This record gives sequence, structure tokens and C-alpha cells, in this order.
Amino acid sequence: MKPNQNRGRLSGVWSFIPMTEEHARALCEWRYEPPYDLFQFDDWQEMQEQGIEFGDPEIRARQYAAVLDREGELAGFAQFFPLLGVTRLGLGLRPDRCGRGEGPGFVRAIAEEALRRAPGDTVDLEVLTWNERAIRAYEKAGFVITDTYVRATPTGDAEFHCMVYQPQKRQPQRPDRSSL
Repeated sequence: MKPNQNRGRLSGVWSFIPMTEEHARALCEWRYEPPYDLFQFDDWQEMQEQGIEFGDPEIRARQYAAVLDREGELAGFAQFFPLLGVTRLGLGLRPDRCGRGEGPGFVRAIAEEALRRAPGDTVDLEVLTWNERAIRAYEKAGFVITDTYVRATPTGDAEFHCMVYQPQKRQPQRPDRSSL
């Protein structure tokens, strides 16, 4: 589907359209390289049967959007999870597009779409503290770390940063730990 053929909202390179079952099935087939493979979704049939995340048609319609690139290809997804006065983002970029410098623009477009959908909300997200690649992209997009905490995950307790979208207060770039 080409961007001019969909009914989604265009944000520069990215357009946001309602996530279809076809999109949801495709997300379940995405495979990330370790250590990012923990972000892979369960089998589509299991998600549907259990009614979890975008496997539930009502949740998919209320919270999820497919993100298409300029060519109309599925490039990622966005979840706009409503909390009181906050829209918490969930997001994912197709595995073959990761690590190519597209992340900051992708994340910024999603944050701006969240503000368009809920103008009075704060926009935030959670990120595992070890995920330096994502943290750098989020910082470049205008997110700042506001809190760090441990919470339960399906694989045990893990440490997370909460990052809030504040494009006017972009943090100076932190040194890449891998080069230290």
C-alpha cells in the first residue's frame, strides 16, 4: 500500500495507519539478533488465542498503529498506551532497519503522533538500561531519562529507565560505553 493510498496520518518519512491483522501477523514473524531477540512477539495464533497485545482486536484498534515508510512498506509499529495524563509508548522498528540511523526520526515521529492524539499528555517510554542503542536513539529524538527502577518482566526482574519526551531539553550526548 502506497502512502497516498492509505487513510493514515503522514509525518514526514513515516505514516501512521490503523494496524490490521495482516500487519499484526507480520510483526510476529520479525526476528531480531541477540540480545534484542527478547523483543520478538509470540506466535500470532497464541497472541490471538490469549487475546494479548495486538492479538486482541479491540486493543489493536485503540492502542496500535502500523508505521509505514515513504514507499508504503510496513517499517514498524507504535503503541499509544493511555495512562492518567500520560501516553506511554511502545514501539518497534523492523529488524532489517535497526542500527541504520533511522531510529531517532522514527521515534520522534511516534512521539509527535502521540502528542497529536492526546495533546495534553506527557509522552514517555520505558527502556531496559542495558539497551544503549535504543537509549541513544531516544535521546537524539528528544527523550530524557527521568527515573530508573527495577520491575518484573516475563524473564525476571530487570532495570529500566523511564524517559520523557522533552524535545526542547535534549540531553547532551553521552559517550558510547563500548568505546570506553
